[in-house]
Amino acid sequence: MNSSLTSMKIVRSTRRLWLAQTAALGATAYLGSTGWGQDSATQAAGSKLIVRQERPFNAEPGLPELVKNYFTPVEQFYVRSHGDVPTVDEKTFRLKISGLVNRELEFSVDQLKEKFDTHKVAATLTCAGNRRQEMSAIKKVAGVQWDAGAIGHATWTGALLSEVLKAAELKPEAKHVWFDGLDPIKEKDGSEAPFGGSIPLGKALAHEGRDLPSLLAHSMNDKPLTPAHGAPLRSLVPGFIGARSVKWLAKIVVSDRSSPNHYVAEAYKLIQTDDKEEVAKAEPIYEFPLNVAIGLPTDGVKLKAGRQEISGYVLPSGTPNSFCQEIELSVDNGRNWRSVKTLASDPITAASTFSWRLWTANVDILKGRQTLIARAVDTAGKSTPEQGPWNLKGYMYNAWHRVRVEGV
Repeated sequence: MNSSLTSMKIVRSTRRLWLAQTAALGATAYLGSTGWGQDSATQAAGSKLIVRQERPFNAEPGLPELVKNYFTPVEQFYVRSHGDVPTVDEKTFRLKISGLVNRELEFSVDQLKEKFDTHKVAATLTCAGNRRQEMSAIKKVAGVQWDAGAIGHATWTGALLSEVLKAAELKPEAKHVWFDGLDPIKEKDGSEAPFGGSIPLGKALAHEGRDLPSLLAHSMNDKPLTPAHGAPLRSLVPGFIGARSVKWLAKIVVSDRSSPNHYVAEAYKLIQTDDKEEVAKAEPIYEFPLNVAIGLPTDGVKLKAGRQEISGYVLPSGTPNSFCQEIELSVDNGRNWRSVKTLASDPITAASTFSWRLWTANVDILKGRQTLIARAVDTAGKSTPEQGPWNLKGYMYNAWHRVRVEGV
């Protein structure tokens, strides 16, 4: 077995970055809460995650913790599940590949490691419902009420999806790749079906330039996947919403059309109503949007008036070869703006697509109530809108991120 590193190298957070953000979190400048917008309905799971739903389990980190690390620790990585975590015996587990292929294949995780080169990529995952709370503030939407923490950045290790598909010998009519997990999800009629994803074949085979390849990943941050994150195997599709990176992956089907699974054919679409015709016509969501968020301070806090450090993250859109072009920050509710620099890290970080960047800025906080706002533009020509358009499921919210504070 060979081991190789893709065009996306591993990037380490610098000690300066870690110290700066840790100091910011512990600074005495934080003086308490104003009482605005505090989420009293949720509580921390241990000290790492805020539970948004007990069953199925869905949780995200607090934003100050999230923006501490370029690589998100597994225990601080958001968890998105549609059903209970399945119990999987890795000794008997097999990944099956079928459909429009000349050779149907079956692999254990060990066989994947033995038969295919091992690749490692660093990529950001984000839920399509990230920041749903803010859309619900416009008009209530159903679903897990995420803050801006349903996002995380990690290294992922495994076999290239493209190489595994080539081994199966694709037929000419192949156009889509389906993923089915092992998590049992109850349907409205009482039946059970697994969570499923689907991606165009071109994305499954992409591995050119600075575009990251899709993986069949068995490791996260250099350790075996945990059950909550899909052990023993998951798909990893950089640049696409998290729903396309299917956990507990057990079956790959190559087809001439996208998957009929509910989470492709009906859910994860931008719709205004649940009219069946509208749902059927809407295209599945694939690429995640450009997004920016302030992680520190959090909404509703009191800060000591004067010079303070503001920090956050920016994620370019999932369009291939898209990078953050500019971040702007306002401390006076949008009347004036200043450019913000992303934090220094390994030079390769700046050349990484499908990956977030962390940023920081020192600003003057005045006495009284004020709103901090962050916005961004990427090289694909995408910009975060002043107000995010509403949709029925609360997906893809990426409006200017606002945090209300009070200087005292």
